Order: sequence, then C-alpha cells, then structure tokens
Amino acid sequence: MNLKKSLVLIVLILIVDQWSKIYIKTHFVLGESVDVFSWFKILFIENEGAAWGAKLSDILPVSDAVGKLILTIFRLFAIVGIGYWLFDVIKKNASKTLIVAVSLIFAGALGNILDSVFYGLIFNESYNEVATLFSDEPYGKIFYGKVVDMLYFPMVDTTWPDWVPFVGGNNFRFFEPVFNIADTAISTGVGILLVFNKRAFKKEETVEEELPYEEVEVSSEKK
Repeated sequence: MNLKKSLVLIVLILIVDQWSKIYIKTHFVLGESVDVFSWFKILFIENEGAAWGAKLSDILPVSDAVGKLILTIFRLFAIVGIGYWLFDVIKKNASKTLIVAVSLIFAGALGNILDSVFYGLIFNESYNEVATLFSDEPYGKIFYGKVVDMLYFPMVDTTWPDWVPFVGGNNFRFFEPVFNIADTAISTGVGILLVFNKRAFKKEETVEEELPYEEVEVSSEKK
C-alpha cells in the first residue's frame, strides 16, 4: 500500500468524521438523542477529556483548564509521532495490514485533535440551544475545544436481579460509552494490530528464500 492510497483512506475518514460531528453539533441540543434501533441511538454529548470522558484534573492537582491544555498538547505530539510511524512503514514497504492499521489510527487521532484545537473557536455552546458554525460568540478558544461524540449502543439495558450480591437492583447497561467515527477508526486500527499481529509485523523474507534452489546454488558458485 503506497502513500497515495493511505492518504485517500485518511481523508475519507476525516470527511465522514467531521461531517458527522458538524451535523450533530448544528442540529442537536446537548443531551438530545434519537432512537435508530432499540440497541442503537444517536446521542449528542461533548467530551472535554480523554477516553471515556476522563479528565487529567481528576488525576493531577491541576485545574480543568490546565488539564485540558496539557491533554491537547499531548495529543498534538502524539499525532506527530503516529504520522512519523506511518511515513516510516510506508517508506519501508511494510505489510498492507500494518499500513492500513496505522492509517486508521492516524486518521482517528487527527479527527479528535481537530475538535480539541478548533471547535472552541468556531462553535457556540450547545446547552439548551443548537450551536452555530462560525459563531460570533464561540464557547472557548484555541486548544480548548470539546470532542463531539454521538454513537451509542446500549445493546443491553436492564437491572441486576435483587439476589446478586453488591449490585442487585442496580442498573446494568452494555455498551455504555458514547463515541464517534474517529474513535471507531482508532479502535479498528488497534484491533487489527492485535488480531492480525503476525501478518502486520511479518518479517521480510531473505532473497535466498525467495529464489529457486538452483538460482541460489549458482549464485553461491559464482562467488
């Protein structure tokens, strides 16, 4: 897989990711949901932190604003590293599986970085109102944007039986997290690396292994 095909894949993911986020942001009020199926909903939430909504300020003694800035800067460094990794595997003509996986991870990471860096500048708040693109009253500033999530799959939504120790009577929901297209791309890329690890990182065969036995023998005699 060459660089051109990798870029096409990345651009397509970014277009779908950003289109879906902008559509949700400009058509939904924060917290609004639409039932697609009983097990799939479009639910608009905004993520100010890392994966699963975790905040750096929950771990370190820093304010939410400082934690958000640190997280965004970290993401920028991470995307540079992933971009270098992608360029390197393409340059070395690595397996198609590895290049596809890294391309997906890069596209997903870049998609969420666009939210974190720019959305605070171009959207107003979504509380009790539908946001406006390129608003005159943006909700934040550069590096302080919130990541838009909307894909929700509560495939199981029930209550634990009363006889179950500790959790009896409590609500049980699977799958709980709300995510977006960029998150899906990252998860798919990581999944490919885990499931198809040997295919992704297969060692290049030596020239002697690829040549017929007779050709290898002749080459050795010439030496």
